Amino acid sequence: MLNNLARKLDLITLRLFLAVREEGTLTRAAAREAIAVSAASKRLVELEDAIGMPLFVRHARGMELTAAGETLFAHARRMLLSVDAIGHELAEHAQGVRGYVRMVANLSGIVEFLPEDLMLFTQLHAQVKIDLEERPSGSVVKGVADGWADLGICSGEADTGDLHAELYRRDRVVLVMGARHPLARKARVRFEDTLDYDHVGLHADSSINQRTHLAARTAGKPLKMRIHVPGFDAVCRMAQAGMGLGVIPSGVFEAIGRPLGLAAVDIDEPWASRELRIVVRNADALSPVSRALFDFLRGAEQRAASTVSSTAASARKTRTRK
Repeated sequence: MLNNLARKLDLITLRLFLAVREEGTLTRAAAREAIAVSAASKRLVELEDAIGMPLFVRHARGMELTAAGETLFAHARRMLLSVDAIGHELAEHAQGVRGYVRMVANLSGIVEFLPEDLMLFTQLHAQVKIDLEERPSGSVVKGVADGWADLGICSGEADTGDLHAELYRRDRVVLVMGARHPLARKARVRFEDTLDYDHVGLHADSSINQRTHLAARTAGKPLKMRIHVPGFDAVCRMAQAGMGLGVIPSGVFEAIGRPLGLAAVDIDEPWASRELRIVVRNADALSPVSRALFDFLRGAEQRAASTVSSTAASARKTRTRK
């Protein structure tokens, strides 16, 4: 059975199989893959014969996967993603690029730290191509676990399962608001003291959104979420327009909020201090270029701390000379 199945699992048949799953009918799937309906039907019948069980439930409305079909779908999708990655990486080599890394990260990592860190890395490795995609922390973990990303950056609170996880960066979240908001002149606030005001939140899957909802439940008060927005820039613009309070990383406030004239207030809660973690399936199994990026990023927090210490020491020497 295994030899027969291997012969039937050609790329054309697998792409057709995925197309039927996504389109719902053989006719639409065949048209999408530019295959005659009769030829497409023959391929699927031969695939089912090779596996020895039906992959589809066929009815008047179209075709749906059986339990066996869903299992094959999960594997087929990973196989085709790998094939696409092979083609992309080989094309990059043909253009003189010596390495290709697929990376996925949450919004905090992308906006707050990765621009500078990746700039420094690419200065050291000029012929490396990095494909970076933004996803919520849960999807970051899934992307690395499923193999369509080489490494990921996620919230320290995310369940990383069997993945290898190490510290990437530490940060704090702050409360951002318009300069005339009643809380704007405070140095610090307890989160429960913000619950009498409207809030602007990120999408439901974001770690900050989940954390603030949990804090409100713990305080025994509802979170007055006036609007959800897709990114930190939108949170800042809504706060600027007086729509409510936002919770964003302090580095994002410096980059986006402060130039907009917003005020930031520290949140007097333990959860306001956060970690971002870098995750991989197996550090020892990474390609050389992916391993180089992994090692560079996991040393980012230590390099940042050393820079802060050096800057503080220089400032002390300057004051002493004066």
